Amino acid sequence: MEILFVPLGLTDYQCAWRTQQCTHARCQETGENILLVTEHHPVVTFGYRRQADHLRLSRAELAKKGIPLVESTRGGSATYHGPGQLIAYPIFSTLFRCYGVRTFITRLEEVMRHLCAYYGVAVERRLGLPGVWVRGRKIGAVGIAVQHRTSLHGFALNISIDLDPFSYIVPCGLPDTEVTSVAQEVRTSIEMRDAVQFTCRAFQEVFAVPVKEGKS
Repeated sequence: MEILFVPLGLTDYQCAWRTQQCTHARCQETGENILLVTEHHPVVTFGYRRQADHLRLSRAELAKKGIPLVESTRGGSATYHGPGQLIAYPIFSTLFRCYGVRTFITRLEEVMRHLCAYYGVAVERRLGLPGVWVRGRKIGAVGIAVQHRTSLHGFALNISIDLDPFSYIVPCGLPDTEVTSVAQEVRTSIEMRDAVQFTCRAFQEVFAVPVKEGKS
């Protein structure tokens, strides 16, 4: 068993979603476990637990700022994505079946913990609130879906993202929640290509299988 790592670079959310769907169909058929890693152009996504009051700006107001609003099949509510945020989409078949939903989410949180630890940032979990936190400020969000026993979506970890657009939403449906990033915590710039490589290492450590570069 292994993980095939596929870097996508900076992508449009909808294009990445189509890549996820194609990859999911492949993994469902072959039993492969493929990790897509990307950054997105600015976008607000709404998970299936969406509530209108989790948006502080209307769709039209977001559009004026160049930020589309997209409804998603993942769990959770409103999330902002933009350059400088590391997005991991583990489209896992046989590996997912080893864990089930709750343990799989915990593993993804553990990957983020490992990744933050490489930069000297200690994170914590909160019971009943998927994601990872730094002294009460959210730094990483998790939202997955499962179709035909194969996972979709994944996690978003703030590396060096502009944090201002998070004020346009209620992050993950949690009022009064502050958001932070690895760069803000360590007070220095961070290269995304290094974070991507650390992500591969973290998946290998947490899931205890080799990670090899592949093709989507």
